[in-house]
This record gives sequence, structure tokens and C-alpha cells, in this order.
Amino acid sequence: MDQPLMATKLYVPVPPRGLVARPRLFEKLVHTEGAALTLVSAPAGFGKTALLADWLADTTEQQRNVAWLSLEPADSDPATFWAYVIAAFRKTLPGIGTAAQELVASPPLATELVLTVLLNDLAAAAHDIWLVLDDYHAVDSPAIADGIAYFLKHHPPNVHVVVSTRSDPGLPLSRWRSRGELLEIRAADLRFTRDEAAAYLNGAAGLGLADAQVSTLEQRTEGWIAALQLAALSIRDRPDPAGFIEGFAGDDRYVVDYLVDEVLRHQTDNVRSFLERTAVLDRLTGPLCDAVAGTQDGGRMLADLERANLFVIPLDDRRDWYRYHHLFADVLRNRLLRDDPGRVPVLHRRASRWHASHGGTADAVRHALAGQDNEFAALLVEQAVPLLRRNRQDTVLFAWLRKLPDGSIRRSPVLTVFYGAMLMAEGDLRGVEQRLADAEEMLAAAAAVRPENPDMPPDPENLELQALPATIATYRAALALARGDTAGAAAYAREALERGRPEDHLSRGAAAGFLGLAAWAAGTVDEARQIFTEAIASLHAGGNLLDGFGSTVILADILLTAGRPGEARRICNVALQAAADHGESLVRASAELHVALSEMCRQAGEPGAAKSHLDAAAEFVERGPMTESRYRWFLAAGLLAQDAGDAGRAVSCLDRAEQLYRPGFFPEVRPVPAVRARLWIRQGNLAAAGAWARALGITAHDDLGYLGEYNQLTLVRLMIAEQPADPAAALDAPDLLGRLATNAAASGRAGSLMEIRMLQALALALLGRRAQAQEALREALTASPEPEAYVRLFLDEGEPLQALLRETVRSGDGTHHGAAATARHLLGLAAPSGEEPARLGEEPPAVIDPLSERELQVLRLLGTELSGPEIARALFISQNTLRTHTKHIFTKLGVTSRRSAVALARRHGLA
Repeated sequence: MDQPLMATKLYVPVPPRGLVARPRLFEKLVHTEGAALTLVSAPAGFGKTALLADWLADTTEQQRNVAWLSLEPADSDPATFWAYVIAAFRKTLPGIGTAAQELVASPPLATELVLTVLLNDLAAAAHDIWLVLDDYHAVDSPAIADGIAYFLKHHPPNVHVVVSTRSDPGLPLSRWRSRGELLEIRAADLRFTRDEAAAYLNGAAGLGLADAQVSTLEQRTEGWIAALQLAALSIRDRPDPAGFIEGFAGDDRYVVDYLVDEVLRHQTDNVRSFLERTAVLDRLTGPLCDAVAGTQDGGRMLADLERANLFVIPLDDRRDWYRYHHLFADVLRNRLLRDDPGRVPVLHRRASRWHASHGGTADAVRHALAGQDNEFAALLVEQAVPLLRRNRQDTVLFAWLRKLPDGSIRRSPVLTVFYGAMLMAEGDLRGVEQRLADAEEMLAAAAAVRPENPDMPPDPENLELQALPATIATYRAALALARGDTAGAAAYAREALERGRPEDHLSRGAAAGFLGLAAWAAGTVDEARQIFTEAIASLHAGGNLLDGFGSTVILADILLTAGRPGEARRICNVALQAAADHGESLVRASAELHVALSEMCRQAGEPGAAKSHLDAAAEFVERGPMTESRYRWFLAAGLLAQDAGDAGRAVSCLDRAEQLYRPGFFPEVRPVPAVRARLWIRQGNLAAAGAWARALGITAHDDLGYLGEYNQLTLVRLMIAEQPADPAAALDAPDLLGRLATNAAASGRAGSLMEIRMLQALALALLGRRAQAQEALREALTASPEPEAYVRLFLDEGEPLQALLRETVRSGDGTHHGAAATARHLLGLAAPSGEEPARLGEEPPAVIDPLSERELQVLRLLGTELSGPEIARALFISQNTLRTHTKHIFTKLGVTSRRSAVALARRHGLA
């Protein structure tokens, strides 16, 4: 669809000519700035829209930023409604709501998430802005009302909401009223006073009525503006206005029909026919009216109707598009249904075909459904599928599928498959299976061939239908992955690739993606890397840039597992730059890439860069879609907080990450509960970590698999931590680590192997096997040509691992020079904040004077959190003696502070 949202609904209506000034109501509207909600509620025809348009056009007070939205029943789907609201804000403030707009297009709709992101944007705006929801009654529903209530509860003070409606909305009005947060303008306020009625009838309408006649009309219409307007039209050409006024009677239920009858009676047959036949349209333009009403002068007719004040409202400055006054249109439609009900579906069908031939797919589908032309609607939706898929407009597609009769869907194998996709997004895996089976049955029976339809734009190749076998196989791969069947997922993905046409890049990209995910879940990372690289290329070739750039994050994860962090970082940086070149359309992909780069920078010991990337993604995080990857921002933030020693924030972020995590197609290679268990272990909360292991049922003797590797390595950390209190706790660790090492090496997981060897060193050292521990640590330190990329892997293990690193530095020789250099680098990065770390490979400067054994003892205790008096007591010396030793240490090392002395000693392997 070229224009999924109708721009004319976002125009502030032009105040009608001859509008009566209403300063008394303007004075009330001044107070919108102090209210949570301004409610303009009255029946049809009371001038609600005209009042707001006139007030907003008044610049005597200030120039207002206005986000206007004219609503209609077609907007009652929450996703559609909020998409229009965001578009309204963006029309007046173009920089607002970019990510919120993308969220709405990513099903399923998470309303509070969308609104949180939008409200954050609005709060940062430099100006006040008025959101006006006109004709809110057309969309009032519990789902939308809940969102409005949330928006109003949290709206920033620079945002003012005005709702115009024919009936009170389902909002907590009484609560806001009691708090003084509700400004109300109701029918009693909107009714014309006698003076306003006189100003209209004798001024704008130019009738020259006597005061008594004005009073009669004002009393009998009770100030109802539409009724007065219709009465004026009826009086204008009458030779006896006084007689008409004297006989005028009626109440609100009948007066409009009566007056419309009077107005229409004085129109030509041609005008009456035009009005009734085009009443089925929400928006009017000349060629469309000609196609629907069978006329040849629709544009001139609309212009004439506007000049005659016959309830026609322009929607743009060029007078190309119009709409009827809602009240007038309702009456016209009712007359049409009463007098010629069989013509209504015919008119809708004509409108549908006009919109289809002019690229207005959304309007074409809506009119086809209203005209009960379900087969044509199904054909329209089917033809829209490729573009909707490429642009990731799943919300639009699924909304249409819900409105189509099930029988029409089941006659189309294409729609049947994508109805199954909708069920998958909703978590109904059984329903997906049945729909795929139905589609396969139709294809097997050759029932997919459709007769040509002359009303449809040409689609001779029917490419989506040709690609359907591959699409079905792809969704079966997705089903298998969702159920944990990696072998089945790989088999179906291969089938999809075999069935897909070479030029069908989107289908091939999706199939290759699932094949790569299956390989990654199985732990065969080299295969996963190769396949996923091809998948990304296919997605880019097919125009799906959002998924293409987003999939780069998955490829980077695979590369990290394969021990290729440099390449992982490079492809993310390249993708980030390319996504930035595409602007706001790829903000979601940019955010995901920033989070991935943050994690890599953090692992490389670059906390500043890690935080910068995380901050860059923070703007999107609260408005990000509920996908498998959204939780990662909080996971990365939790790990950074952990490194900074902020345990409270670390736990809070990990809790949030666990809440946001959604099981899906991506392998869960780093479960959040296990990350939290590692944090507990570092904090010494072994009871909580033990409870995690027991709840998971994980033991050192479990079968191995890549998806369980992170949990098993967390268990090893727990076993090591429990060893001091339980000498038998870590006895099984070396065997488990040995099996894990064999498995990782066989599958090409060099990144995993580095971590396993490092833990082997810790476990062996704890069991008194120091030589073997040093050998394992040297293997860990030299396992990758990029040791600088794995800083946190080693430093997160704290003092026990740093002690082993210091041994490696002290025992380094020509054979183990690389391991010693890496150990020295890691120890330098372990220095307290503010110290300059040694660079990788840098030789330590010579110590001017060697430290005595007592000075080394003092230096090691200076590296703890013990105070000076506590260190003196631990060494059985006086505080004066301690001060003397400390002064000698500072002099020999050439430093002036305790922190500098400890940092330098650690870099040199002295402490």
C-alpha cells in the first residue's frame, strides 16, 4: 500500500464560512491547559467540530501546535487508532514518535509500551501541543479507552487532550471530575443562545427574520445548530417564511429527517441522486463520485454543494477531497437504505473497484467488505501480501484477515497460510498446523487456480501462490523451532530452500534464517555463520532491510560463540552505519545493533563505550516491540551495573529482562535466570544460586548440548564457590568441564572453549592441582587471536582468577610469553577506576628497589578493603610501623596513593 494512513484525516478542518463568533466558549477552552482532558460531548449537529476548528484557528492568544485526528469506525482497531494518533503528532511535530510508529507496525500490539515511548518523546518536546480526537464515539471501545486512560494518566504537562464525541466515552470521567481534572463542554453549552441564533439566521444566512421569528426557531430547535442550519436552507427560497416558521415543529428525533426532506425537496433530481449515491463514501473526490454515482461532473458538483453550504466540508487546501457533514451523511444513508437497500452494496462495490484501480488498497478492501463482495476483498488482500510482507505491515494484514469470512480465507491457499501466520503470532501453534495442512491440501488438489477477474490489476504470474510451498515449509520450520525441534526445523528450512525460486529473496532469506538458527541451536556455529550470512544477503536483496539489519545481531552472536569477536564487532558497526543512512525507518534495527555493540564493548573492558551504545538505544527501549530481542537492553544494562558495583540496579535490570523475554525462534543460549544466578554467586548469595540449580534440575552428569551449556557453566561457578564450605562440591567440576571442552572443540565453538578452559583453571587450582591449573589458564589466554575482546570473561571471576593471572605473569618465559602478556593486560584492566591500565604486550617498568617480604605482605593487604588499623592488627604490628612500611612501598613504586600502589603492583604481578 502506498498510503496506509489517510492524510486528510489529519487536517484541522477549515472553519465554515459565516461561522458565528462564540467568545463565551473560547473563554472555557482557554482552560484546556489545566485539565487532563477537555471533553466536548453533545449529540450530532451541535457544532462540536466547527467550534474546535474556529478556536484552533484563532491566533489572538497564541499559535498552537495541533495534532488533529478525524475518526471513523474503520479506525476502531487499536493498532489503527494509535497509528493515526502518532501520525497526527508527527504531522505537527515531525520529530515525534518515530519509534512508537514502528512499534505499532510490529504485532502483537503492546499498547502501554507504545504509549510510554510516545509520552517520553512528547515530554521532551519544546512546545505545548494539543491532541484533538474528533468524533471519538466512532471508535469508543474498552481496548481504546484503556489506552486513552493510560495516556491521560501519564501525559506530560505540555500535552493537552481534547475529545469531541456524540456520547460520553468509557473513561473514568467521574474520578477526573472530582479531582478537577476534567473540562466539559456539553450540549447545554453548545446550543445557540438567542443572540447567537439571530447572528446566524440574520447574519450568516441573511434571512432578515423578525425577533419573534428568531425566538420561535431558537425555542423550537432548542438551539440545535444543525436544525437551525437546515431550517435556514428551507426558509431561503420560500415565499412565506413566516408560515413555515409558524408551522415548524418537531423534536430531536424527527426534526433532522423532516428538515433534510425539506432541503432535498428543493434540490434537482440530479443533485438528490448524487447526494444519496455518494453518501456511502467517507471521503469524496470528483472522479470517485463519478465512478460510484454514475455521473460525469462530480468535481463540479462537490464545488457547487460547498458554495451552497449543503453540508460539504473540504479536507484539503486544494478542494480536491471533501466529506459530508456526519449528520447529513447519516440521514442520506438512512434514506438510501429505506428507499433502495439493494443499491447500497452495488455502490460499495463500485467504490472498491475505483480505489483498487487507484492504489487505495485499504479503502478498496473496506468497501468490498461493506458491499459483501468477500471474494473480491480476499483477492485484494492476497495481492497486497507481498508488499505488506516486505514492509513488515503484519498488523494491517492480520486486521484484514480477521474481517474476512472464514470461507473466503479457506478458498485461498495464500490467505490460509498467512492466517496461520497470524495464529502463530498469537501463540496458537495447533491452529497454525491445521491451516498449513489445509493450504497443502488445496495445493495438492490443484484448487489454487483462480479464474481471471477483470476488476483486478493484472497479476499474471501470481508469484505469491508460486512461492507458497516454500512459504509453508518456512512456517513449518518456525513451528519446529518454537517447539524445540531443531532437527525438524533444519529439515523444513532445507525443504523451503529447495522449493523456493532463486529470485524469491524474501522467502529464501527467511528459510535460510531458520536453517541458520537451527544450526546455531545445535551448536554447529561454523555452519550457522555461513548460512546466516546468506540469509542476510537474501533479505537485503528482497528489500526487507529491517530484518536484514536486525539479523546482523544474530550473526554477531554466532560469531562470538565461534570465537570471532573482531568480525562480530565489524559487521555490527557496518550495519549500524548503513541503518543510520536510511534514517528513522530503521530506528529499531539501529537500537538492536547498539545493544549488541554495547555488550561487545563491555566484554572488551570498554565500559564507557558500552554505556554510550546503551544510551543510544535507550530512546527506543521503552517503545521497542515485544520481540525475542527487546529484553537484551535490560540484560546489557544489568551486566554494566554489575561491573560498576551497583548490585541493586543489576538485579532490577535482570528482573526486567526476564519479564520482557519472550520464548520464540531464537535459541536461548544465555538464559536470564542463569545470568542472575552468576550475579548471586559473585555476591556470595550461594543459597539463591543453589535454589536456581535445584529448580532447574541441573547436575554435573547431565547430557551435553549447546543450549544447556550456559546453565552448566553457571553450575560449575556455583560448585567452585561452594568448595570452601563443602570440600566435595567441586570434585565433579573437572570432569564436566572436560566433556564440555571436547564438545565445544568438536563444534568449532572457540568462544565457549575459552570460558571452559578458564573455569578449568579455577577448579583445578581449588583442588590443589596448580600446574594443571596454569596449563588450562594458558590455553584459555591463548585460545583466541583477540584476547583483548574477552576482558570481562576473566575479570568477572574476581580475586581467585586474578591470583592465577599473577602466577602466569611471574612464571612467564619465552614459551608462555603470549599468555603472560595477556595476563598482565587483564591485571592492568582490573585496576581501580581512574588508573591507567597497561597496554597489551607492554613490558612493566623496572622496580627501582625490590620490596621486602614484609612490604609485599603489606602491599597485598592494601589491595583489600581492610582499613589501616585492621591491616596493622592482621600483621601484629603498630600503626606507626604500618605507616613506615607504606611510605617505603610508595617510594619504591613511585606512587603517592594506596590505590595507585595496588594497581601498579597488580600490573607487575607483585600482589
